Amino acid sequence: MSGLINALQELRAERTRAQSQVEKLDQAISLLVSLNNTSAPKGTSHKATRPVRVISAASRRKMAKAQKLRWAKARNGSRLTKGVATVVRSAPAKRTLSAAARKKIAAFQRERWAKLKAAKKAA
Repeated sequence: MSGLINALQELRAERTRAQSQVEKLDQAISLLVSLNNTSAPKGTSHKATRPVRVISAASRRKMAKAQKLRWAKARNGSRLTKGVATVVRSAPAKRTLSAAARKKIAAFQRERWAKLKAAKKAA
């Protein structure tokens, strides 16, 4: 029985050491949180406090024009005029069905309608 009592005392001592360790960790965490909150406004991250890069409207236009040119070069069948990308595309080739294909489709459709009418009469 004494071995059980000793084990219980050791477990309780280990628990108190662990509790004190957790309390120390909590204090360290709260200290770090308080330091972090004083350096930046609440609810903002470090990324949000960086200075914003200001670009003039003229520079933005130049950047947009350059990007349009890059996209135009990347596309096939495009042509550049006056430094602005103008995509010239022909209309897609119109596909036509052969007479035999049209007859097959019409026959299939007639069969479908006949089945539907038959089902309606049966009901």
